[in-house]
Amino acid sequence: MLLRDSFVGHEVFYATTRPGLAERNGLAPAFLVADCNRDTPLTIIKAIAQITRIIRSVKPTVIVSTGAAPGIISIFLGRIFGAKTIWIDSIANFEKLSLSGKLAGYVANIHMTQWSHLSGDGGPTYAGSVL
Repeated sequence: MLLRDSFVGHEVFYATTRPGLAERNGLAPAFLVADCNRDTPLTIIKAIAQITRIIRSVKPTVIVSTGAAPGIISIFLGRIFGAKTIWIDSIANFEKLSLSGKLAGYVANIHMTQWSHLSGDGGPTYAGSVL
């Protein structure tokens, strides 16, 4: 939600794992994706199917994610389908990159962190925080 002003003037499609979040913030319609993590393998499969359908339907040129398993799945699938991808690791990951944030370094076209001390050679870049 904090990044939405950055996309004014562009055609944007939103996906979230939280039912009602987009509607409460005036971003309806939005796609709903199953929330998953490494401990929920069956839900990961469901999320992969949902995200694949969304990407095939929308045909995005750029995918931006701010974190978690559905986000890294979107970045990975987006690359397969030819989209440019941007990963911005969550502001919540202060002490270290999340697992998804680490994986994003191998997959995303642009890999960023919101904490300067987590950036560096071979790691994400830092250009400031969203807050």
